[in-house]
Amino acid sequence: MKAARFDYARPGESGEAIALLARSEGVGKPVAGGQSLGPMMNMRLAQPELLVDLRAVAGQADCVEHADSVQLGAGVTHAQIEDGIAPDATRGLMPYVARGIAYRAVRTRGTLGGSLAHADGAADWINVMPLLDACCRVAGPQGDREVACVDWMQGTFTTVLAEDEILRAVRIPRLSASARWSYYKFNRKPGEFAEAIAAFIDDPERGVCRGVIGALDGPPHVIAQARLLLDELRASGLGPMGRAELLAAGLEAGSYEYRVHAVALSRAAQALDAGPGARSGDAS
Repeated sequence: MKAARFDYARPGESGEAIALLARSEGVGKPVAGGQSLGPMMNMRLAQPELLVDLRAVAGQADCVEHADSVQLGAGVTHAQIEDGIAPDATRGLMPYVARGIAYRAVRTRGTLGGSLAHADGAADWINVMPLLDACCRVAGPQGDREVACVDWMQGTFTTVLAEDEILRAVRIPRLSASARWSYYKFNRKPGEFAEAIAAFIDDPERGVCRGVIGALDGPPHVIAQARLLLDELRASGLGPMGRAELLAAGLEAGSYEYRVHAVALSRAAQALDAGPGARSGDAS
């Protein structure tokens, strides 16, 4: 199939892009790399009357390093993260995750901001950013605002982003030198979206231990008591606390989805304990 007829604009400033979206009264849609929106338009699952291309917007791919965080422009591509062109605050977690996104051709055009705005629960960044306690910087007619990534996704393909707002950047706290991480993604073959995601960060120097269960029908489930869960998984495998977290993530006990997420959770915990520094696990 081919996309329905639409108008196209390529503004050079964020204010111009916001004005175009505001004037479109809900029938316009921003596009970054187009790797998710394009196929949906071709299948006519999305039929915007106006596409506002953000690739030429000044500053959209700028990166700024701070002592305690890194700000990545929403236009930064997966490949730039994978290749280390974009600064990494995560001691290798984000480059590792980027390498597992789809295929290289997709990664050269797909963007961090585009993936977050698309909000597919089985995608990677929508699950990684809450794990990192990152914040999104959004620009709209009323000015800029920050949204914690844990509050970003409201449902499948739904975020807090208003129709006349654009995502400008993502601020990611730096992990300390002693931090460890794990990221376990289950998919049946390389390039497919995940059937289950589980990840942990343990950063004792900052007093942070957090986990996430992802690839759900809605937003990712952040595990607040991750240290206690890790203790349980180390001592006896999946127990009452682990089962409670899986149920809290909206998974039906005994279902295929429950069981594959349980495996992902256990393997992410094992990967975290595999040694000092950054550790990871995946499956395909």
